[in-house]
Amino acid sequence: MTISPPSTPIRIMLVDDHIMVRKGLATFFQVFDDLELAGEAESGEAAVRLCAELLPDVILMDMHMPGMDGASATRVIRRQFPQVKVIALTSFKDGELIKNALEAGAIGYVLKDVSADDLVRAIHAAHAGRSTLSPEASQVLVQTANQPPAPGLDLTEREREVLSLMIEGLNNTQIAARLTVSPSTIKSHVSNILSKLGVASRTEAVTLALRKSIVS
Repeated sequence: MTISPPSTPIRIMLVDDHIMVRKGLATFFQVFDDLELAGEAESGEAAVRLCAELLPDVILMDMHMPGMDGASATRVIRRQFPQVKVIALTSFKDGELIKNALEAGAIGYVLKDVSADDLVRAIHAAHAGRSTLSPEASQVLVQTANQPPAPGLDLTEREREVLSLMIEGLNNTQIAARLTVSPSTIKSHVSNILSKLGVASRTEAVTLALRKSIVS
């Protein structure tokens, strides 16, 4: 679907901790009559402050920045200024990062190696309320959705406590004393833990818990 050019220039704010990235994009926007650079910010905190002053139409938001990251800044901006559209513009195509950006309220996720035409199209789409995902980001999301759930997500809080004590090397009797419950109750918890983790022994449960950081 073709998006008609806006009657007034789209006001864009750049958020990136690398000054060369900001300067390059600022120069790039000068070529387009329907795009206007409203301002630049070098951090998530600065982006939130500047957004309140400028109220841009679209923000190009880097995801990895010191202090407040791009997803956190996007979440604050979208909550305070819902009319402002945010496009995540980043070099990373990690599934968790993409998910965090979209859940924070980003309307698009575009990689920094995007072509000039595709970036302009993403900006126009965002301004019109339409989302844009780079093909790589879309592929990662599909792959992530098709992955089995991480082990341990269905453990109860008590089972996590028991697993933590198993990692410390305590046996059932010692765990029961620590939690002031009966050994038979702990035996039942351990059985549930092994079943939910899909392992056959305490050793395997502890190894998996450490490898996957199931408990802190």
